[in-house]
Amino acid sequence: MPGAGLVLAPFRGVRYAPQRVTGLAEVTSPPYDVISARAAERLLGSGPHNVVRLILPGDDPDGPGRYQAAGQLLRDWLAAGVLVPDPGPALYVYEQREPGGGGAGAGGGLQRGLIGAVGLTPPSAGIVLPHEDVVPGPVAGRRRLMEATRANLEPIFLLYQGGGAGGGESSSRATQLVNEVAEGREPLLEVVTDDGIRHRLWALTEPSELALVAADLAPRQALIADGHHRYAAYRELQAVQDGPGPWDYGLALLVDSTAFPPRIDAIHRVIPGLPAAAAVELAKSAFTVRPLPAGTGLAQALAALADAGAHGPAFLVAGDGQFHLLTDPDPVQLDEAMPPGRSGRWRGLATAVLHQLLIRSVWRLPDDERTIRMVHHDAAAAIEAAEKGAGEAGGGTAVICNPAPVADVLAIAEGGEKVPRKSTSFGPKPRTGLVLRTFAHG
Repeated sequence: MPGAGLVLAPFRGVRYAPQRVTGLAEVTSPPYDVISARAAERLLGSGPHNVVRLILPGDDPDGPGRYQAAGQLLRDWLAAGVLVPDPGPALYVYEQREPGGGGAGAGGGLQRGLIGAVGLTPPSAGIVLPHEDVVPGPVAGRRRLMEATRANLEPIFLLYQGGGAGGGESSSRATQLVNEVAEGREPLLEVVTDDGIRHRLWALTEPSELALVAADLAPRQALIADGHHRYAAYRELQAVQDGPGPWDYGLALLVDSTAFPPRIDAIHRVIPGLPAAAAVELAKSAFTVRPLPAGTGLAQALAALADAGAHGPAFLVAGDGQFHLLTDPDPVQLDEAMPPGRSGRWRGLATAVLHQLLIRSVWRLPDDERTIRMVHHDAAAAIEAAEKGAGEAGGGTAVICNPAPVADVLAIAEGGEKVPRKSTSFGPKPRTGLVLRTFAHG
């Protein structure tokens, strides 16, 4: 069982054998929950061994055999030597460098951290802090996939505050070690993926280095930046076991957010069954609604949204080839829509206003994964999905959002609250498939 405090344990990583695949760029993928249908088709077409065949198995999301098929496929790849366990337990230093990236952090395009097996703790312990609510369906799906594969196929993304900007001498000892390794040792692997990001991986196996990391992390706490549903699935799987075992840990990338400040991107909403004209008309009852001039391009619309968001919650409603800017929610209706007991910071969060006032109160829609579809980062893709409207007459509605402020997210989490689901998209996200953790080797 994990000890008290933050634990990131070494494990025997399972990695692709370079001689058995066309290339790491062709067999790895983004995390499962940001892969569109079009991207999934492209990844499937890149070769027979792309990890998307494991993390998004089958065509029927409710098909009873899809998870078992993924488990069998993983076993087949292990037996055939497509995937190979590393010789011994390790923590893995992982670096991502975006195109043109230089310095550390969101603006510099460089991120470094440690991939390991994070010890699972309840939120009440205050060690691994969630900041976002989850919904049961995706949690159950990820748990069933882990049960069938006996593996953690992709790391969640955790942040901790190491205390020193830029990873210098004032940083945590773990971060100093991460930088020394990345700047002075030959990596296990290096690959540039189709998004232009260069990924590099090193293994830490020396007992003294592993002990240094363990001692440095023990008194700290981590924030779940990405992977709330997977962490909840880790905990559900742990809860149904008879005793201690590999299910007491989950695969995670841990990044010092002081040394490598994260980026937060927006997550947009698509409502296929709600025509944009109806959405706009209903919104007028609770918001100031301003149509943007005909011919306004997406870049101009996003700039208007960002400017409005600097003064309070704001949204773009898109559909039917038009943009409408929603601002200044009615304070009386907003107060009535908010659940009791929430802090002022939570009530002022744009996604709280979106979910509680606009979606539930004004549009009177259930806030679930069947009604509200999420599109990460890509406003153009969200608008395209809304225009198609899933076959609905009149198309659908896209709600284009601003990114959530990092300070608000951290303050809300530290206060013991959770923001509405899919409020944040921290980046850059770890690449799936560079290193896996199986229960047999983990």
